[in-house]
Amino acid sequence: MISKELLDILVCPETKAELVLEGNYLISTDRNTRRRYRIEDDIPIMLVEESEQLSLEEWTEIMKKHGKKIE
Repeated sequence: MISKELLDILVCPETKAELVLEGNYLISTDRNTRRRYRIEDDIPIMLVEESEQLSLEEWTEIMKKHGKKIE
């Protein structure tokens, strides 16, 4: 499990946007890139090449769930 302290300092390596924890993934709050980074054995894999891009619909639902502003 990712600690709150670690989550507070981690950012998207591509855009430096804030991240939200969703299951075993860290999701970038950046609407344009919508990156999802997996977590393996409690270690976030923060490589852009290994990330996935979420659909706008899926990203929007996750942001709403976490109370993030959608622009």
